[in-house]
Amino acid sequence: MSTPTTDSPNIADPGPLGLAAFAATTFVLSTFNADLITDKKLVAVVLPLALFYGGLAQLLAGMWEFRKANTFGATAFTSFGAFWLAYAAYAKFVADGLPASTAHQATGLFLLVWAVFTVYMTVAATRTTGAILAVFVTLSATFIVLCIGDFAQSPDTTKAGGWLGLVTAVCAWYASFAGVTNSTYQRSVVPVFPNAGERMRSRRSHHRGPFGAHA
Repeated sequence: MSTPTTDSPNIADPGPLGLAAFAATTFVLSTFNADLITDKKLVAVVLPLALFYGGLAQLLAGMWEFRKANTFGATAFTSFGAFWLAYAAYAKFVADGLPASTAHQATGLFLLVWAVFTVYMTVAATRTTGAILAVFVTLSATFIVLCIGDFAQSPDTTKAGGWLGLVTAVCAWYASFAGVTNSTYQRSVVPVFPNAGERMRSRRSHHRGPFGAHA
């Protein structure tokens, strides 16, 4: 029997789902990091979100991005879905068993590898939209500041990272809102600022600052 040659049907854009899942989980955790809620026992509310929304839903979004042949979206959503699953496992099963005097080093290292990943994904994000680029720029700053806060054992730095995380969540929600709204209306209703990175590079090349090179 020969294999059918008909194309598989198109699937919906998984991007708004992945962004919404990331935004919600980031917002809740960042609320505690920013000390907006001071009872740290309540931070356990993050774990169900990290498992099922930030983790599982975002992981599925990444798999669907693979189906759509979107390397950037697949890498981003799959990785950050795995991040939230790893965070939930770390917070639930690992953190309490670490030595109190050096546990901050383990958390700092955990955040450092995600800072590295997010920074180089930010470079790739310059070829997407301004909305997505804003998510990655703010997320890079969030990971870097939280990483420094843990290594330096600086509560004020961690608090600053929490506020950056809240900004990141708002940016991700905006990008999700734009994606689902524009898809539903089948036209551009909410601006996403396409090719923002290319436009910034073009503007710099025209003005050629002190480090600008002639073509």
